[in-house]
Amino acid sequence: MEQEVTNYARFYALLKKLPGADKETLVYQFTGGRTKSLRQMSGKEYESMCNEMERVAGCDERREAYRRELRRKRSAALHQMQLLGIDTADWDRVNDFCRDPRIAGTEFRRLDTDGLEALAVKCRAIRRKRREKEANGQLLN
Repeated sequence: MEQEVTNYARFYALLKKLPGADKETLVYQFTGGRTKSLRQMSGKEYESMCNEMERVAGCDERREAYRRELRRKRSAALHQMQLLGIDTADWDRVNDFCRDPRIAGTEFRRLDTDGLEALAVKCRAIRRKRREKEANGQLLN
């Protein structure tokens, strides 16, 4: 059985981003002329229409740019964790490290770009303090 659409918030949010777009015309176009009513659209037709509206509104480019930035920051954070000696191939270890409230307080996968940036900064600070301790320890001997 096909999923029935009952919440049209996505459509109306996208419609605001497309000046000059007309609800009835869009619905008519994506139903192949069958109806002008959102309620009479199938879930598949609604999804197709919203995806196309996102593409036209530029949401795809913004989403892709966010994904690239997220990937870049994840990579940077994982690199800093490797330099600390954390086995980043073991996700349990990565998550255990990140769950510490002094580090991030949540699992690695739940971190957004700001959280990942903060994680990388904390890792750098930990490495710097370790180097300072080692240098001070060598001076005392």
